[in-house]
Amino acid sequence: MSILFIFLGLTLLVVGGEFLVRSSVALSFKLHLSKMVIGLTVVSFATSAPELLVSLNAALSGFSDISLGNVIGSNIANIGLVLGITAVIGPLAIDKDFYKLNWPIMMFISIALYVLLRSGNELSRIEGGGLLLLLGIYLWMLISRARKTRGKKTEVLEEVNESLAMVSNFKIAIWLLIGGVSLWGGSELLVKGAVDLATAMGVSERVIAITMIAVGTSVPELAASVIAALKKEKAISLGNLIGSNIFNIACVLGITSLIQPISVKSPEVLTNDIFWMLGFAAVLIPFVFLPKRFEIGRLKGFVLVVAYAIFTSMAFIN
Repeated sequence: MSILFIFLGLTLLVVGGEFLVRSSVALSFKLHLSKMVIGLTVVSFATSAPELLVSLNAALSGFSDISLGNVIGSNIANIGLVLGITAVIGPLAIDKDFYKLNWPIMMFISIALYVLLRSGNELSRIEGGGLLLLLGIYLWMLISRARKTRGKKTEVLEEVNESLAMVSNFKIAIWLLIGGVSLWGGSELLVKGAVDLATAMGVSERVIAITMIAVGTSVPELAASVIAALKKEKAISLGNLIGSNIFNIACVLGITSLIQPISVKSPEVLTNDIFWMLGFAAVLIPFVFLPKRFEIGRLKGFVLVVAYAIFTSMAFIN
């Protein structure tokens, strides 16, 4: 039953997330927000909703290891699995914004998370507010840079579906309702399934969170990237993945800890998991510049996938 709960939970999270993104974008058009602001803020917040609901539900239920493991594991999966598999299928070109803005901020926020957790074995409400403040600064920087390149057709604008501007208020309300109920129900089932499976396998909830739950919440990005790469279309950009990692820490853990402080129950979170996350993030710089500049090719992608397989295996072995 625990596997069934996890599967149903992930399915509801994917469905709920899609409805929430659509309804949020449609509502933003009704409020006359620009496509640029919608793409950089509304879509980013909405796509982080599944991770947020899982972490929040787990924290409120007393399973803080799932809250932290979900985010840390998702960040590792985004680079090791999603980026790795996509690069194996087809090389990814990297733009200069990666090392000028996105990567430095991701590393800063990732290290900040480690320092905050290490200092008191807890992410307090004040610290959660600090993470949200950092997120606000990051979004301001993104919007400022986007305005400077307003004349160019950017990825952000391409991601916003203009047809959603024509959706009726009634349909928006229905979509919001479906999205909200699906996300909450999915998070309930996923947390329950994870706890039951961990008990049955004799491992901690943390192990299930950083592996199965993390991969599950990364499935939409992985599927979209693989399909696009196989069709020789533009796959998900490295900037999108880095942005997702930033949102996972600053938004998901920030909001969760504001509502319910997150304590570190398993020492492995600070002695093992978070260092894997930092390692996967740090290795991107030499990967981008060596040996071929501004490209992550098949060999580098294969190395990332192998490293992710090693991480997953060690999580269960240890």
